[in-house]
Amino acid sequence: MVAVRGPGPLWTFGLLRSELVVTFRRWRTIALLGVLAAVPVLVGIAVRIETGDGSSLGGGGGGGEGPAFISQITNNGLFLVFTALAATLPFFLPMAVGVVAGDAIAGEASAGTLRYLLVAPAGRTRLLLTKFATVIAFCLAATLTVAVSALAVGALLFPMGELTTISGTRIGFAEGLGRALLIALVVAASLVGVAALGLFVSTLTGSGIAAMATTVGLLITVQILGQIPQLDALHPYFFSHYWLSFADLMREPVYWDELVKNLGLQALYAAVFGSAAWARFAAKDVTS
Repeated sequence: MVAVRGPGPLWTFGLLRSELVVTFRRWRTIALLGVLAAVPVLVGIAVRIETGDGSSLGGGGGGGEGPAFISQITNNGLFLVFTALAATLPFFLPMAVGVVAGDAIAGEASAGTLRYLLVAPAGRTRLLLTKFATVIAFCLAATLTVAVSALAVGALLFPMGELTTISGTRIGFAEGLGRALLIALVVAASLVGVAALGLFVSTLTGSGIAAMATTVGLLITVQILGQIPQLDALHPYFFSHYWLSFADLMREPVYWDELVKNLGLQALYAAVFGSAAWARFAAKDVTS
């Protein structure tokens, strides 16, 4: 009796490459990335117009959040990267990830292609992991789109050079650029929880639109609950609670406590909802 060999690593890589190509060639994906790239442009132009007469922006907020960063843009365009990420992280970035993740499995089912994908020697687990890897790649691509757009606009409209950290110390431009890249990677990692949640929702329905709407709806609900003081005890368990902790990378020395909590929380969400997605998808009766 001859044993049947499963698909090898090269076949798996080919499946992942195919998923990446299909995802990033969709007009919806291109439109989402275009909207994300436009946010830093709008912020940069608004700051430039506001300070065109030589006045400076008032920076209120502390803790390195958006307002504190935005007050520094006129001094150094690199701060536009931090401001754009702080502005897009609460809604625009996770919404884009929610759309892609929600459509991952449900979109194939509604298009009638899921059954054909499973006919190929992929296996449900391999296909689900490939879909999740594709969504994670989109998280990184979306975050880098915002960061690169902000860097280009910041260099075009404002001076670049040494910058002052939140702690008041001065660091060189090269180190500041390195921290900007690290912040972008942390922001991308902060979206893993949303990606896993969206993938799980995508396994629950055969309608891509329903899965996308549900994922975005859950995102909005969590954001609203995160603003209710009476739920303070629950806030540390919401996937969005530590999102703005990336600002601690602009301190000297870097504060790691909330950064580590954020990454640990995203890993927990990925493990819980990733396992739930696998359990659901493995037992799902695929008819389309």
